[in-house]
Amino acid sequence: MAQHEWLYGIHALEAVIEREPERLIELFVLKGRDDKPINTIINHARKFGIAVQFCQRKTLDDKVNGEQHQGVVAKAKPGKQFNENDLDDIIQKSATPFLLVLDGVTDPHNLGACLRTADAAGIDAIVVPKDNSVALTPVVRKVACGAADLIPLIQVTNLARTLREIKDAGVWVVGTAGEATQSIYQCKMQGPIALVMGAEGKGMRRLTREHCDELIKLPMAGSVSSLNVSVATGICLYEIVRQRAL
Repeated sequence: MAQHEWLYGIHALEAVIEREPERLIELFVLKGRDDKPINTIINHARKFGIAVQFCQRKTLDDKVNGEQHQGVVAKAKPGKQFNENDLDDIIQKSATPFLLVLDGVTDPHNLGACLRTADAAGIDAIVVPKDNSVALTPVVRKVACGAADLIPLIQVTNLARTLREIKDAGVWVVGTAGEATQSIYQCKMQGPIALVMGAEGKGMRRLTREHCDELIKLPMAGSVSSLNVSVATGICLYEIVRQRAL
């Protein structure tokens, strides 16, 4: 594991300072930047004894390889890594488990957007395979706008085995697939549930599909064959939210 990571973006840093200030080693701020969000981050950092440096834009750009940092970058200790054992605890502690499984999502912007929507929808945890899937990168954290520090992202070695264990725990596993015969609006989803979304373009892998209790699809009226995975995830999660509120 790396000794440190670079975090950036106002919302991502606000979330870390609020919940895990001990992770921050040093804060780098764009010289001349003087506004409330930045000043709040600076004040909180100094409160916890975190050194603050004011830098030129190029210095910040170089630290994050040209990503949009919004004028603030932090050197931080790596965050907690979640695994299968953590997932067992989360399922046991939840009265009605609500999980999101992403099978092979490799775009950090998509994962960040899924994290943000999952937080808003009340998801207990997101499950991803360790291989062929994006991890919790600084880009993911920035796009997630703080949700990366609220929703456990659980990396598992064998997704098919994890799905079996989720089912054994009494959670109904619903997968999205274009070949499904029923739409999401025809499916009853009100108890413990895990929604499985496939990768961008390719969808779920065959073995993942075979471990779902039920397959659903989104009705598509236009000529476009599929939606962006983060958009489709948002639609599906909120239909589940609606049904669970009935």
